[in-house]
Amino acid sequence: QVQLVESGGGLVQPGGSLRVSCAASGSIFSINAMGWFRQAPGKEREFVATINWRAGTTYYADSVKGRSTISRDNAKNTVYLQMSSLKPEDTAVYYCAAGFGGRLEAGYQYWGQGTQVTVSS
Repeated sequence: QVQLVESGGGLVQPGGSLRVSCAASGSIFSINAMGWFRQAPGKEREFVATINWRAGTTYYADSVKGRSTISRDNAKNTVYLQMSSLKPEDTAVYYCAAGFGGRLEAGYQYWGQGTQVTVSS
């Protein structure tokens, strides 16, 4: 089992920046990748970014590419999502996930509880 705890969400003005974190514990050795998904009000959850736990390779959704950076600190078992040039449409609950990887939810076996990010003036 793997436990994931997100932190760092909050209210930010349009054009601002925010970093959310995800601390993993438990059977870390079973993780191939960690990812971020988000769910806006009234919408389905969507893929944001993923990072391979060992190689560090990354992949982003087109909607955040160039504005977001996913990174990991293996020593701290933590993954980060640094977001900049935030837009109101980035408002969502951001979920951390761990598992095999990829862009689909089915590729991740473990999920955090989510952290709210609100972009508003």
